[in-house]
Amino acid sequence: MPLVILAIAILVLFFLIVKVKLNSFLCLLLVAGFVALAEGLPVDQIIPTIEKGLGGTLGGLAIVVSFGAMLGKLMAECGGAQRIASTLIDVFGRKNVKWAVCLTGFVVGIALFYEIGFVLLIPLVFTIAASEKIPLLEVGIPMAAALSVTHGFLPPHPGPTAISVIYGADIGMTLVYGAIIAVPTAIVAGPLFYNTTKDLNPSIPEGLYNPKVFTEEEMPGFGVSMFTALVPVVLMGASAIAKLVLDHESGVFKILTFLGSPDMALTIAVTVAIWNFGLSRGKSMAEIMKIVESAILTVAMILLIVGGGGALKQVLIDSGVGSYIGDLVAGSDLSPLVLTWLVAAVIRIACGSATVAALTAAGIAAPVIAVTNVSPELMVLATGAGSLILSPPNDPGFWLFKEFFGLTVKETVRTWCALETIISVMGLIGVLAISAFIG
Repeated sequence: MPLVILAIAILVLFFLIVKVKLNSFLCLLLVAGFVALAEGLPVDQIIPTIEKGLGGTLGGLAIVVSFGAMLGKLMAECGGAQRIASTLIDVFGRKNVKWAVCLTGFVVGIALFYEIGFVLLIPLVFTIAASEKIPLLEVGIPMAAALSVTHGFLPPHPGPTAISVIYGADIGMTLVYGAIIAVPTAIVAGPLFYNTTKDLNPSIPEGLYNPKVFTEEEMPGFGVSMFTALVPVVLMGASAIAKLVLDHESGVFKILTFLGSPDMALTIAVTVAIWNFGLSRGKSMAEIMKIVESAILTVAMILLIVGGGGALKQVLIDSGVGSYIGDLVAGSDLSPLVLTWLVAAVIRIACGSATVAALTAAGIAAPVIAVTNVSPELMVLATGAGSLILSPPNDPGFWLFKEFFGLTVKETVRTWCALETIISVMGLIGVLAISAFIG
């Protein structure tokens, strides 16, 4: 019976999001309340349980998501992202420009939400395609693939970071494992996959090619831009390595783990960005703070949606559904990594949103970790991989890709949907390979 109630709840969630077009945060709260009532949670405990789940999730995420948005916005508004792209293109040359764009998307995407990164980089894609007379998809597909890979696998991006909080995973180790999977996946789904679509050559859609192009004087240097973008990644990576090789009582270990905690790493990164992208470039603090405030506005609703996913997770745990699912999985021959990937994939196909798919799947699968001893870090990556599959037409990303690249629906399925499926499947394969290696 608990699984029947959960299945009905997920169907209701899909209906409210897809058909009613209700806000995802409201949907998650309503469904959480429905599950709590249906599973017999005492009425006087429902609201406290929802508040506990929402607050507990946001408590571990508010700084990470907010500061990550600030870092990305400062990098975009002050020309840092354009400097990284233009320099890499100069270094790689015309023949290898797709590799330069892929690397740019990879670096920029770590600090930006997919949609923001896409809108930020698409003018550069158009500029490169027009000025170098390069097929639009030759630079567009590698860019989109790199952004999507970071969305699924690499903290401090909000997606994998949020799932890490729900699973209680070490974010530094998630970053290390995620990078091992992300690099080959971005290469295959980006520059290599493009070779199968060479017969498609759409034109730049009219009215969309009006990019803001920074002058040389307006942009910070390449070294400064790259360094600032990678500060949180380096700090969290160093923390993860320290946990593997250093004595946990040593002073160096304590310093590295402190600096490499996601909150502190992004606090340092934003501080560096305020100087490198703002004050040192002649901007006033008031101008910089306007950029920072606009960044917060872009993530406010995303934070609430993440909190809604946490509320659903807590209801499942407190009502006993989590333990029930955990007991079932414990007696199953199916790997919990594969099971979690399948759950996230089904939800993604049904409701479209990768964020909703990942958070809902994480809420369902969280209790599995305690009874199976599976690596929570690999569970994060399996969930992220499953949440990316296919990108059906009920995903806004489908239409974003279609319209900006001037494709038909059939061509979008052939390019964007195939690209996302490659990332999802390769992510699962990578997770299973790492799991086999670490035992």
